Amino acid sequence: MQLWIIFTISAAFVQNLRFMLQRNLNHSGLTPTGATFGAPIAAILLFILLTNFDYPLPSTQTKFFLYCAMGGIAQILATILTIKIFEKRNFSIGIIFTKTEVIQTAIVGFLFLGESLSAYGALAILISFLGLIFLSRPKKLSNPTSISQYFNQTSLIGLGAGAFFGLSAVGYRAASLSLLDGNFIIRAATTLAFVTIFQATLMAFWLTISDRKEAYKTIILWRISGLVGIFGILGSYCWFMAFTLQNAAYVRAVGQIELVFTFIGSYFFFKEKHTKLEILGINLIIISLVILLSSLEF
Repeated sequence: MQLWIIFTISAAFVQNLRFMLQRNLNHSGLTPTGATFGAPIAAILLFILLTNFDYPLPSTQTKFFLYCAMGGIAQILATILTIKIFEKRNFSIGIIFTKTEVIQTAIVGFLFLGESLSAYGALAILISFLGLIFLSRPKKLSNPTSISQYFNQTSLIGLGAGAFFGLSAVGYRAASLSLLDGNFIIRAATTLAFVTIFQATLMAFWLTISDRKEAYKTIILWRISGLVGIFGILGSYCWFMAFTLQNAAYVRAVGQIELVFTFIGSYFFFKEKHTKLEILGINLIIISLVILLSSLEF
C-alpha cells in the first residue's frame, strides 16, 4: 500500500476523533472559534525535526505564505460551518454533508481548470446529489409536496463546509509543493507550522476584538482545547504528508473512509438513530464515493 494512502486513512481516523471532541466542546459552551489550540504543538513538531533529525528548514517564497493563508482561512470557515451543523442535525448526518467536498472539487476543477469529468465522475455527482436531497429533508414536513423543504439551511451549511474543505486541501498542497527543497516529511511539517501559527494569530486577533470572554473561556478549558489541538495536529500532519505526496482530490476521495469511523462513533458513543430516508441518503452518497474511487487510477 502506498504511503499516501496510509497517511490518509490515519488522518481520517484522527479527524473523526477530533470532531467528536469538538462536539463536546460545543456542548460545554465553547464555540467553534475558540477551539483552535494546535499552533504550539505544530511548532514543537517542526522544532524537533529541525534539531533532532538534521532536517534543514525548506526555502520559502511569497506564494508559499499566500497558499498557507488561503488554506488556513478556508479550513477555519469549514470547521465553523461543520460544527454549526451539529446544532441542527445529528453527528453523522453533519459529517456526511461535508463529504460533498470531493464532488465540489471536481466541479470547480472543471469550471476553472478545464479538467474534464469522466462518465464515472458525472454518475457519482448525480448519485451524491440525490443522496443530499434525502439527507436534507426535514424530519417533519408541513407540506410534503413542497420541494423547497428539501433544500434547507442545513444542506447549505454542509455544502459550504465541503467547499471550504476542498479549497483548504488545494491550498495546503500548493503551499507544500511551493517550498523549494526538502522531502515530504519536512515540507509537510513546515507547512503545518506556518498554517497553524497563522490560524492561531488570526483567531486570537478576532476573539480579542469580538469576544474576549470566549478567549478567556478557551484558556479556562485548556485541557479539552489542548486535546482537540493534539488530535488536530496529528490528523493535519497526516493530511499534509498525503497532500505533499499525491493529488489533493485523490487524497480527499480516499479520506471518505472517515464515514465508516463516523457511523461507528455515532452509534456507540452518541446513540443516534436515523430515519429510513436518512439511511437511504447516506447509502447513496457512499455508493457515489465508491464509484468515484473506482474511477481513480492509483
